[in-house]
Amino acid sequence: MSDWLSTFPGYRQALTTAKRAFGRFIQTGPTPKHVGIIMDGNRRYAKNHKIEIKEGHNLGFDSMANVLEILYESGVKCASVYAFSIENFRRSSLEVKWLMDLAKSKFQQINQHSDLCAEYGIRIKIIGNKKLIPPDVAKILQQTEEITKDNKRALLNICFPYTSRDEMTNSIKCAVDQSTIDHDFVIDEDTLESLFYTHDAPPLDLLVRTSGTFRLSDFLLWQCVSPDCSIVFVDKLWPAFTPFDMAKILFNWGFNMYWYGKGNGYSTTQISTKNFNLAEYDSNVDLNDATGSSGFQRFASSESEEAEDEDDVVTEESSQSGGVDELDTVTSEEESDSNKKGR
Repeated sequence: MSDWLSTFPGYRQALTTAKRAFGRFIQTGPTPKHVGIIMDGNRRYAKNHKIEIKEGHNLGFDSMANVLEILYESGVKCASVYAFSIENFRRSSLEVKWLMDLAKSKFQQINQHSDLCAEYGIRIKIIGNKKLIPPDVAKILQQTEEITKDNKRALLNICFPYTSRDEMTNSIKCAVDQSTIDHDFVIDEDTLESLFYTHDAPPLDLLVRTSGTFRLSDFLLWQCVSPDCSIVFVDKLWPAFTPFDMAKILFNWGFNMYWYGKGNGYSTTQISTKNFNLAEYDSNVDLNDATGSSGFQRFASSESEEAEDEDDVVTEESSQSGGVDELDTVTSEEESDSNKKGR
């Protein structure tokens, strides 16, 4: 339907006007300052629509541009997108090359249209283990950072390549190195946070994952632990995720923040009096703690996840080929027997 409408003259102009109007409306209430996005489902979208996987990735990039526009129009100061996981290097060499070529091509376009970056005022920052990026791609990404470094309107963190475990490891290494130089150097939570790749970003308010998968896949794990961070799982695959879908999430977040003081819709009073079903929540969570994660979907039972036949879960077939779905990581999501008994 949307493809058919897009053929009408003036469609894009009307859409841009609508985004700006919605953005002004959203800014009349609470607005998340930092939004993280796990852009999952490009591979499955390509398979479902019988197109090449690289075309699925290309459509995913277009979706990212459209969604970022509505975020920034709504007053979001920082967006962090999971563009490439370190674990994605386990995929076939051909697909990794596709992804690197796609990044190279898209960032070359950004560099060639640097005036647009200045017009929108978006500063682009590449975060992650840059040592793993091929030299030709790294050079272009560095040029993009240099071109946009003076833009002040908002920040775009492109996590490429990234995992939270690598971020935490790097932070600890930097802290230890500093402590060997300065013996009065104190290593605590604030110190580690100041050494994270996201150290100059606001606290994470909202994390969105598409494709109907209820996992975080090693993305911003430290940042999303805060009880003030809401996590939303969306059934749509990333290329099918539209600015309208993002607008609904922003509206719901602002509504719940205004009425309940939390973006996930639960006030502390509601949390403490809620009847929890122990089978639906992680046994590691203190359900009596009113300042906890308020029983949001991130603690849903993993049995429903494991029952799904997804191509981004590490199955016997995918483990042989080393392939996982878009931006997903090969992580040990299975819980220990002791945790399962606690449910």
